[in-house]
Amino acid sequence: MLMSSKNGAPSDDGAKLRYEPGSFRVIKPGKHVYCAMSGVAIRLEDLCYWSAEFQEAYATCALATERLTKQVAK
Repeated sequence: MLMSSKNGAPSDDGAKLRYEPGSFRVIKPGKHVYCAMSGVAIRLEDLCYWSAEFQEAYATCALATERLTKQVAK
């Protein structure tokens, strides 16, 4: 959800991450990232699924599997 900052411009507490195998690095601090498949915000403390290859986060195991399965099928 976008919120307004003091000057009226939209603000977003979205983080920028560098996804690595088994971990991630915070590039820009924030409270959440967005799922590459569904667009839903994922709180950083709840983030469990991502792809280091595609640099994407996923909200659920099922969405991560769906994304990676589609890539393998190509």
